[in-house]
Amino acid sequence: MSNIAESISAALVSARELSIYDFLEEVRKMFGRWSCSNRKEATQTYTTLGKKYQDMLILNKAMSTRMTVVPSTEYLHTVNDGGRNYTICLLERKCVCGRFQVDELPCPHAWAVLKSKFLMPEEYCSNYYKPITVVMTYDVPVYPLPDRNDWNIPAHVAEEVVLPPK
Repeated sequence: MSNIAESISAALVSARELSIYDFLEEVRKMFGRWSCSNRKEATQTYTTLGKKYQDMLILNKAMSTRMTVVPSTEYLHTVNDGGRNYTICLLERKCVCGRFQVDELPCPHAWAVLKSKFLMPEEYCSNYYKPITVVMTYDVPVYPLPDRNDWNIPAHVAEEVVLPPK
């Protein structure tokens, strides 16, 4: 099971004993709280990137300090890191170390190139790491279930007792 599924399952332990309506209402309220809390946190982030990614970028900057950059073209560069050469393509956002394209965040080698060209590293980060994207993730409302008194349920269905699976 994934960490997300485990977290949701752990949060709903007591709700498993409820009727299906009450269980779904607990799930809805939990997701509503989480969504509201996460959206609030994202809207109160005033950095270009989320904290985790900002910290990763700062670490990569520190690691790039002793590297030397040799340009080949406007976008293609070679970076020497302790005697080893790395090729970086800013246009494709790739480095031979693989971290630039996997993390979608400038690796130390890319950082060295960006610093040498006076470019902003945040411009080379995935939009997924930016607070505005996180806010958009939580923009979708979690609608409440209608009140039971407003339901139009046939008698044969109303007599059925449905419990959540064990």
